[in-house]
Formats: sequence, C-alpha cells, structure tokens
Amino acid sequence: MAVQRLTFKEMCAKFDVTPRTLRYYEYIELLKPDREGRARFYGPRDSARMKLILRGRKFGFSLEDIRQWLLIYEKEGTDVQMKAWIELADGQLEELAEQRKQLDQAMLELQRLRDDTAKALKS
Repeated sequence: MAVQRLTFKEMCAKFDVTPRTLRYYEYIELLKPDREGRARFYGPRDSARMKLILRGRKFGFSLEDIRQWLLIYEKEGTDVQMKAWIELADGQLEELAEQRKQLDQAMLELQRLRDDTAKALKS
C-alpha cells in the first residue's frame, strides 16, 4: 500500500493556506517534506503536524510554542508532551480570558459612545 503524499499545491489547498505560509512553516522547520528535485511531497506526518499547527494557531498559540511542543513529542514521547500541552493550554486560557475581558470593556465603551451620539442626534 502506497503512502499518500501531497504536492505543495495540494497541501496549500487541503489546509487553505497560502504558499508563503507553507514555505514559512518549512523554513522554521515545522514541516519537513520529502524533496525530489524541486518538487516537495508531504506525507501523513506532515499532514498531522499541519493540523496541529493550525489548531494551535486557532487557539492563539505562537508558532514558537507550537514548535517546542512538537519537538517535545519527537524527543520525549506522549506523556511529556501531554504535560507540556497542559501547561501551554493553561497559560493560553489565561491569555484568552484577559483578551475577552479587554474586548468586553471595549464593546461596553463603544456601545456607550454610540448611544450618547444617537441621543445627541435626537435632541
């Protein structure tokens, strides 16, 4: 059974990323495609890593946090990885809670300004 490999273009399409993004992830060594001449081919490992990278980005993790987490997995296995993940997740949950608080405050202030402006127009 042949291993499914994606071309550069197929990888961009599958994960809805720009070529520049994909090249950057390679440059910082988050992905390591097989190379045949100038062509790049991405195997199941790269697809799995890309899913984790995009999920991490969605949750607001930095690429460096994601890279460190992937390195831990490669070098130390899943128990260490899961403990590191819990620590990263705890920190990110705190960060997201702070961002939510700031966003809620900004929305309240904007609503007040909007309402004050609407009242001024009616008088």
